[in-house]
Amino acid sequence: MKRFYYPLILLFIAGTANAQNIDKIITKDYVDNLIKTLSSDDMQGRGTFTPGIDKAATFISSEFKKIGLQPLTGATSYRQTFYKYQLSPKNTDISIDGKAVEPANVLVLGNTSESIAFNQSNSDGWVKMDTSKLFKAQLRAILNSKKRQLVLVDQKFAADFNLMKSYFAKGAALDEKDLKQANPSASVLVLAPETAIKEFNVSLLYNVEKLPLFNVAGMIPGKSKSKEYVIFSGHYDHLGIIKAVDQDSIANGADDDASGTTAMIALAKYYKKQNNNERTLIFVAFTAEEIGGYGAKYFSEQLNPDEVVAMFNIEMIGKESKFGKNAAFITGYEKSDFGKILQKNLAGTSFTFHPDPYTEQNLFYRSDNATLAALGVPAHTISTDQIDTDKLYHSVKDEYSSLDTENILSTIRAIALSARSIVKGTDTPVRIPKLVK
Repeated sequence: MKRFYYPLILLFIAGTANAQNIDKIITKDYVDNLIKTLSSDDMQGRGTFTPGIDKAATFISSEFKKIGLQPLTGATSYRQTFYKYQLSPKNTDISIDGKAVEPANVLVLGNTSESIAFNQSNSDGWVKMDTSKLFKAQLRAILNSKKRQLVLVDQKFAADFNLMKSYFAKGAALDEKDLKQANPSASVLVLAPETAIKEFNVSLLYNVEKLPLFNVAGMIPGKSKSKEYVIFSGHYDHLGIIKAVDQDSIANGADDDASGTTAMIALAKYYKKQNNNERTLIFVAFTAEEIGGYGAKYFSEQLNPDEVVAMFNIEMIGKESKFGKNAAFITGYEKSDFGKILQKNLAGTSFTFHPDPYTEQNLFYRSDNATLAALGVPAHTISTDQIDTDKLYHSVKDEYSSLDTENILSTIRAIALSARSIVKGTDTPVRIPKLVK
């Protein structure tokens, strides 16, 4: 009996020491300062291509420098800069059966050209949204269709239509190759009462501007397995300035995703202090998640996915999960043994990780883990958000005052403890089946 209990006692003592160490490194004051700064009005909602996101990147870089992270191999700074071409509407001329459509009733999706013109005879024609189906589900299908078409939207969907119109108001962000497509696509949604039409004409003209985007990334080189990478991430962009509610127009994005970015920075501080990582640790704040996941896509292209052992993407941990206190869920839990490894490392603690309870939302492929997961990396998102009932999501009310900082602290500390064996190289999650294109 003594031989059976002795290693358990040692494990308990080691776990207790680690917990105490974490409490001293990842403190409430430290976490509060990070998230308050990132979600402050001064950051103007961290909208992509705005001065606010530039301020946020500078702040994150300064925190990385204080911690003592190195820039990524070959880089001279923490900013990982790349470029997109932003299309913003210049002229919208649409008519249906000879009647001009007001631009306020038009939403263009999927456009990839500076100018595009089509009608019923040289396009994929027109369709009407089904009023018996959900607007967002139909919108996703339209976005993925890559068609050149007119889409009639019933007045029943007016609120959803106007919300999406404000969301896409800044236009598309494209790569240079996208602008040079021989047959550009565009789905033109029109809020109109028509049930059937005979003819239509679409003529669109856009301004094109080359603009910089930047992830913020740093690393702690591994001691014995430097070519094996473990990634900790969160996206630091949000919606910026949106339609005002009660004279407030700043979408501060405290939970989405200043909370996840805060966790990533705090974890960098913790592991730098531990100084015992056998694998190389990369810490990255992604840009442009809200407008297409461009930051994560670019980052993934700079890596060999076969060298990435695991990815801890952290998104929206600012409120208690549906599983109660000291609990979070992992997207794609069933796709690898990532979650089981994390839970094993939390033995003796009260924290539990659960499978994603919102599988119908397809969250696994909707966050910044998706690109690497599609390439076979055990890349998962950790969250506590009750997304089916979260009324503050993508609103001006997502502010620091709405957060449960104890929930944030407990989740960060749980991730730090649960990742230990992966960081040290003693556990390697199984690979995720690659998506077949």
